[in-house]
Amino acid sequence: MPGHLLTVEEYAALGDTDRGFTELVEGRVVPSPGAGRRHNLAACRLAAQLERQLPRDLAFVLGSDLDLRLSPRGEPGFARRPDLLVFARAAITRHAMIRAGEVAVVIEIVSPGSRRTDYRVKHDEYADAGIPHYWIIDLDEPVSLVACRGYQDAAAVTGTFTADVPFPVKLDLDALLS
Repeated sequence: MPGHLLTVEEYAALGDTDRGFTELVEGRVVPSPGAGRRHNLAACRLAAQLERQLPRDLAFVLGSDLDLRLSPRGEPGFARRPDLLVFARAAITRHAMIRAGEVAVVIEIVSPGSRRTDYRVKHDEYADAGIPHYWIIDLDEPVSLVACRGYQDAAAVTGTFTADVPFPVKLDLDALLS
């Protein structure tokens, strides 16, 4: 790893590592612990449910870097790798990294080692970045989803999550693990 704080562009140029994925926090490359099979299964099942319901102008991707645009170009930056991103389809080939302004929803699935980061740190970073919707899925029984709009959090939902914005969606939360 370089011996200085990285810009988002320098971080993107590093490419993937052989030790799992990383994120960029205030210019520092931070390794992320492995999520595990249960987490990965839930992410794939969530993607399958979303794929059938997304409007044509939106796309999704699992585990892709997101430029939060929280610092000026050329300064130490922020890039997260959410579990799932729903973003403007037009952004698929536009840049090396999806940018915060192109995102409709960021979805994080809580892992044992990411609880505080998902509920607090990323919550505030995504709100600071102007991402309009952030959904936190907690796999502890019963499986729940907290829908955040900016800094405002709705009550946790179990069973079936439905929303009209940013697009009409109905998610069977229990099916993420069963």
